[in-house]
Amino acid sequence: MCAPGYAGQARYKTKTDPLWDKSVREKDARAAQKAKRYAHTDFTQADDASHCVCPAGKWLYRNGAVCTINGYAATKYAGAARDCVPCQQRTRCLRMPDRTKVRQVAFFRGKRDGNESHTERMKRRIDSSEGRRVIAARFATVEPVFGNLRHNKRLARFTLRGRQKVDGQWKLYCLVHNIEKLRHHGYAN
Repeated sequence: MCAPGYAGQARYKTKTDPLWDKSVREKDARAAQKAKRYAHTDFTQADDASHCVCPAGKWLYRNGAVCTINGYAATKYAGAARDCVPCQQRTRCLRMPDRTKVRQVAFFRGKRDGNESHTERMKRRIDSSEGRRVIAARFATVEPVFGNLRHNKRLARFTLRGRQKVDGQWKLYCLVHNIEKLRHHGYAN
């Protein structure tokens, strides 16, 4: 038999972690809300690309002729306020129906010629002869020093506190690094 102060302790053993349960519930609610909303695939584009039709059967009109989004050619459409504002499916169509007036949709047509991404431009630049020379020069500059101090000398963090003490510790590690360089290049003999 338990003491009177501990009589109801069994009810606490069956509870799960309240933070875990809350995060799971919030994640499920967000997933359910996201699943309820219409995606761009629910919209039908006309054959002549002059308009598209929303799931409620209303037309969204073309929003400009030439549009580039992240290097891809796109055709953008926007709904009319007269159709979107009184629509019964606003909550399923818009992410924030209280703040957003009309729905906008974009249909992508592929990569636009001449517009390459920043990553592609950087790859082309590094693969050039000038880029290889610059990268090779970086390996002979300061980066190996930091790698040596951090990995070989195990200077992942300073053990002293205060600006002067940290400065002294840093200079000591750099001094050891420079002495090792002199020794490796034959100046110690």
